[in-house]
Amino acid sequence: CKLSYWLFSVVRRKRCAGAAGCRHRSINGAARRRVAALRCPVLGRPRPGATGAVSGGFAARHGAPGLRPAPVSCGAGWDGVRRGWSVELIPVSCRPEVEVAALQRLCRRARAAKEPAAARFYREEGNRLFGLRQYGAAVRLYSQVCLEDIARAESHGYPNRLLPKVLLRKAECLLFLGRLQEAADALSVVENKIAVDGIVTSPTHQTLLGKLSQLKVKIHEKESCPEAAREACGDIQRESEIWEENDSISGASSSLSLKFDTERGRHLVASQDILPGQSLLKEEAFVSVLCPGESLLLQDSSETVWDTRVTNADLYCHRCLRQLLASVPCCGCSYAKYCSQKCADTAWEQYHRTECSLGPLLLTLGVFCHVALRTVLLAGFAEVGRLVEWSHDGDKDLHNPEARCNHLSEAADTRAGTRGIPGCNDSGRYQSSYQAVFNLLPHAEKHSPEHKFLCMLSVIAICKQLQEAGLEAAVLNQESSEKWSKPKACEKPSGELSPELKTVAEAMLRHVLQLQCNAQAITVMQESGSRDGAVVNKKPVRLATAFFPVLSLLNHSCWPNISVSFSGTAATVRASQPIPSGQEVLHCYGPHRCRMRVAERQQLLRQYFFECRCQACLEELESDVKSVVAMRNSFCCPSCRAPMQGEDMLCCSNEACAVSVSRESLSHRLQDLQQQIKNALELLRARKADQAIRMLQKCQMDAGNLLSPEHLLMGEMEDHLAQVYATLGKWQEAARHLQRSIEIVEMHHGPSSVEIGHELFKLAQILFNGFAVSEALSTIQRAEEILLVHCGPQSTQIQELQEMKTCLLELPRSILQRT
Repeated sequence: CKLSYWLFSVVRRKRCAGAAGCRHRSINGAARRRVAALRCPVLGRPRPGATGAVSGGFAARHGAPGLRPAPVSCGAGWDGVRRGWSVELIPVSCRPEVEVAALQRLCRRARAAKEPAAARFYREEGNRLFGLRQYGAAVRLYSQVCLEDIARAESHGYPNRLLPKVLLRKAECLLFLGRLQEAADALSVVENKIAVDGIVTSPTHQTLLGKLSQLKVKIHEKESCPEAAREACGDIQRESEIWEENDSISGASSSLSLKFDTERGRHLVASQDILPGQSLLKEEAFVSVLCPGESLLLQDSSETVWDTRVTNADLYCHRCLRQLLASVPCCGCSYAKYCSQKCADTAWEQYHRTECSLGPLLLTLGVFCHVALRTVLLAGFAEVGRLVEWSHDGDKDLHNPEARCNHLSEAADTRAGTRGIPGCNDSGRYQSSYQAVFNLLPHAEKHSPEHKFLCMLSVIAICKQLQEAGLEAAVLNQESSEKWSKPKACEKPSGELSPELKTVAEAMLRHVLQLQCNAQAITVMQESGSRDGAVVNKKPVRLATAFFPVLSLLNHSCWPNISVSFSGTAATVRASQPIPSGQEVLHCYGPHRCRMRVAERQQLLRQYFFECRCQACLEELESDVKSVVAMRNSFCCPSCRAPMQGEDMLCCSNEACAVSVSRESLSHRLQDLQQQIKNALELLRARKADQAIRMLQKCQMDAGNLLSPEHLLMGEMEDHLAQVYATLGKWQEAARHLQRSIEIVEMHHGPSSVEIGHELFKLAQILFNGFAVSEALSTIQRAEEILLVHCGPQSTQIQELQEMKTCLLELPRSILQRT
């Protein structure tokens, strides 16, 4: 069992300010800096690819948006922006030329067009990695060359004579990776290509045919292997969950009800008692956009620089977010990649025929602007125009926030049920639709004028390029969706947007403002580093940004009662603890009581335009007792190791000890310690395990004179030592250190938290590999109980735990008795 080693960052929460994974940032991290550079070039060049770092921690990564309780009318708030920041008030022709030039310079750094010269480079890099047996990386580079479809590869200038050889290499990579069907498909293409050429007598073709026959035999052998057949069945036969859908809320369980009041706004409550692990919501994202990797925005250079670093854009389908190896790239650009031709065609018909030529601009402005554009493209101009016009003609009495809330409260108390709540259709059903997206609060009156101005500039830049590229008809759904059809020539003067595009711009601006409070990060656990050892590192990454209209109804609590998991573009919400009937269903947007002090949480939550008054915050604010985080992550006395107390100057809490030291001094020692731990991990990556162990042991000794025994860094060092010993195959030592780490994690997060579930999953793998059967079985059982609650039966961890348990129980009785 290859150990999927979850990095300790999964259980160690970092500060969330500006973290992309937690959505704790303003307009769009890098996008704001880029647009700021457009407005004032003297601010300096924005850092390429700066999309924020993923915040450590699983629940924080799953931080969900919520409709804030602020009693603000969507129509009133938006009407104020429409009048004060109208598209018409900032015509494109009035923008300074320097801003246009700055934007063009930034766009040139984001390569998205087809470049035939890249084919040779990627083929040679693929050959090099193939020789090093790095098959996963090699097959991705070969896919850049093959384009899966030979006809398309030929049309992009790839040498015809080399295609069969590259496809054979691709098939061999897929075979090594266990992707048998994809390998067989690649071989079929090779056979057809050789047959079409009709030249089978040359030595080169004879060699190719021989290699092809060998690979076909290997595929057949693997397909007939019982283990492969069992794994294939496992992918299809997933345990199903009992589900009764709600009549009033799309994708929600019948155990939920939609409510509204002036304090909490729209929110969901339990209509019956809910048990831990019970599924409450299953929702497909209305729109999602893959977050690009940092290598996509390159430094200005006079030389062509090809980048082989693997990013999200290479690992996942740009439409369904399915993990991929042999991708199907777009025929029009070098950025978009898909898991199948079907996904590529669907994306083209729905939105990519419009987005394709805008790739550099969208990559430059950032994912929020991209989400806003794709949202209006998916909705269609007819629906967008209808709702924008509705926002103009709304009841003028509701422009006052107080009147708005009074009206909605009255509507919610009538027999109409949910019919008067924004986002619900005429029959009172709240659906995961564009109408629900449009009714998410933009909080227009709370955003700063500077922020709204930058958003406006970004939206106008997109609409201007749509018009100049002749894509207006496609945006307005007036053009055929014929595949790869060329855009029509621009008919309007470049300095003036048409009334229709102004409507599109207004809707896009609304969505960009909504995203600050309602964007949902879709996250995955992603492998990092080499896969050729006994340990595979995994870390949480923000994969995409999306709109989930129903999920957005969940309000925040620093002590939530649900967990969220993702599969592709679908989100599933499960109860993480018992929820009695009548209690609100609450999610954590990132700041959690187990990871941050109340002051830090309150500060970070201000970006959502509300003051958190959850039970956890009230308890800490109304009492003089230090928070759990402060107590367990404290310094200890270097003399007697008792806890240190105070603010700037810390004094030993032991009355018999008179040691005092400044907080600044201890903080510097802590930073030095953290750097030494990083150095130890570098040694591990350099395959210098013995040196890494010695350095980590020294760090432990230093930390014992600096930190409290329950400090998370103490657990982190135990975790790293477990990782090093697992790399060496010393499973007993690895288990011993990991168990110590788990004790500290449990102190911080609780015995039934998802963090403990992940750590127990890791421990189960170590015990399994170390043949500690009885301990492994008991650990598997506990991990399974916890992860079933948070992740559900279809989780990959649950599947692997069940496979390990089955394997252990099938061992001979004599072996089980000895272990």
